[in-house]
Amino acid sequence: MQLTQYTDYSLRVLIYLSQKPAQTLATITEISDFYGISRNHLVKVVHSLAINGFLETTRGKNGGIRLAKPAAQIGIGEVVRSTEPNFEMAECFNHQNNTCIITPVCSLKGILSEARNSFIATLDQYTLADTIQKPGSLFRSYMQAINK
Repeated sequence: MQLTQYTDYSLRVLIYLSQKPAQTLATITEISDFYGISRNHLVKVVHSLAINGFLETTRGKNGGIRLAKPAAQIGIGEVVRSTEPNFEMAECFNHQNNTCIITPVCSLKGILSEARNSFIATLDQYTLADTIQKPGSLFRSYMQAINK
């Protein structure tokens, strides 16, 4: 199973913010520069994360974004469910557009459903706080990479 780029960017934004000191605001440009990804993409990602209650945003000259709650209270599974458009792994998952002629006798959908459920159940065991091995290591790793 592959997550969308949108979900990848969403998780990256949250990981970045989880490493900032509490109550410190970051900007979309700052995060975009850090990861080397499109600012325009991140604007959409941040907007969605704010709507879904993962981020707080502040407008204006001294504005920015930060986590809406502690990293230990943000479940990875919850983030993935809110950012993935669907989990239709095969045509037969979509009742409206399914034209597969073997659907009535095929067990693949059940097998894929079980795998998908296990995937999400595993993600549900972790929080944003579990994503970085050591506090501060994200920014140290970045500084090492750009100084090479």
